[in-house]
Amino acid sequence: MKAAQAPPKFPAAWGRAATAPSLRHYVAMPIEPIRAEWCASAIQLWAKVGLTRPWNDPRADLERAISSPASTVLASVQAERLISTAMVGHDGHRGWVYYLAVAPEAQGQGHGRMMMNACEAWLHERQIPKLNLMVRAGNAGVQGFYRAIGYQAEDRVVMSRRLDEP
Repeated sequence: MKAAQAPPKFPAAWGRAATAPSLRHYVAMPIEPIRAEWCASAIQLWAKVGLTRPWNDPRADLERAISSPASTVLASVQAERLISTAMVGHDGHRGWVYYLAVAPEAQGQGHGRMMMNACEAWLHERQIPKLNLMVRAGNAGVQGFYRAIGYQAEDRVVMSRRLDEP
C-alpha cells in the first residue's frame, strides 16, 4: 500500500501565488497569525473595505477567532502597515474563511491570493478536507476573484438564525 503523500509546503512569504505568471507587481510578504498590536488596524481595514456590518461586532469576532484552537486570524504587514488579513477556522469537517481583506492600495498585486493560499495551508495542516466561504450575492467583483483562484459556487441555501437576539 502506498503511503499518502504530504501536500507541498508553501513558504509563508509567498504561497503558490509567487509562481503565477499574471502577478506583475508581486511583492513577497510574510503571512503569520495576527499580533495583538495589529488588531485595531485589522478592524479598521475590515471597515474600510466594507466587510463589517452593524449586527456583527468585528472586535468580538476577532477575539473569538484568536482565542480558539480551531481558528485564527492571519495577517501580512509591510513597512509596519497591515496589508491583508483573513480569519480562518474549522468545525472539524469544513473550513471557513471570513474577513479576507486587502488594503485598497495593495489590491490587484496577489495579496488576496497569497492569503487564501495561507488559509488553505492552515486548514490542510489540520486535515480539514474542504474550505467553504460565503460572498454576498451582489458582490460580483469578489465572486470573480474567488472564481479566478479556483473556487466555484455550489447549489446550496445558507440559512441562519441570530442567537444573540430575543
